[in-house]
Amino acid sequence: MSLPGLLRCKTLLSLPCRQTLRTFSSISDGEVRIANILKEKFPLASSLKVVDISGGCGAMYEIHIESDEFRGKRTVQQHQLVNQALEEEIKAMHGLRIFTDIPKN
Repeated sequence: MSLPGLLRCKTLLSLPCRQTLRTFSSISDGEVRIANILKEKFPLASSLKVVDISGGCGAMYEIHIESDEFRGKRTVQQHQLVNQALEEEIKAMHGLRIFTDIPKN
């Protein structure tokens, strides 16, 4: 893929998006904001990873969260809890991938 192709921000909708080049070590403000919300809502989380998968423009995120708070709940219920925690942030997103799990004891 050419460099301009790497710089293009991909979203699910054709909306303007700033072009950014992210390094593997950079963390966006959106990733930090979402991670902080999830840490507050799921204090028992043993693992949490938030990644902006839209190329840095904040249009789409992928969340991996492992928490004992999900124990006894079906996957759809676990995802509903994450969606509820991020209700306001989701309004500005084009997409969200959620992966939940329960800690292995």
